[in-house]
Amino acid sequence: MLSIGVILGSTRPGRLGEQVARWVVEVASERSDCDITLLDLAAFDLPLLDEPLPPVRGQYQHDHTKRWSAAVSAIDGFVMVTPEYNHSTSGALKNALDYLYREWNDKAVGFVSYGGSGGTRAVEHLRLIAAELKLADVRGQVALMLGSDFEGYRTFVPNERAQRSLDTMLGEVVAWSTALAGLRAAEGN
Repeated sequence: MLSIGVILGSTRPGRLGEQVARWVVEVASERSDCDITLLDLAAFDLPLLDEPLPPVRGQYQHDHTKRWSAAVSAIDGFVMVTPEYNHSTSGALKNALDYLYREWNDKAVGFVSYGGSGGTRAVEHLRLIAAELKLADVRGQVALMLGSDFEGYRTFVPNERAQRSLDTMLGEVVAWSTALAGLRAAEGN
């Protein structure tokens, strides 16, 4: 069975992303074509990149990196839940991406973003990063607006539009992850 990881890309206290990520996990868990795992960056406690060697070498010195590497290696495709901070993604998510290289290669990724402009600018930056990491980003995206998708800017309330967008994006992540399986196997990822 295909394994899809939902990465909760914010570690900020009071983060809205936790509500969003749990919704993504709940919806995705109803699918019969994949297993879903929540990867909460707060639980991995990754300091600002502290590995002495470049990640492309895969020679990790720290236990937190080894644990993060094992978690990402076990996943076939990803959904990244990202806030938009200052027209980009969170520093925590960028840092987590920078820790690894081969573990990301030849896997699909989709995005669920939230913010004043739906988090779309954060996703544009993530698409550039994904290309360098050899992550295949799918077109489908869920963009959640703070003013209309969150009651009082704090409580996430999924609506039909968001549900349709999520279903489309998840279908693309599963399809692309399946299609990339041969590349992952050939590369040992």
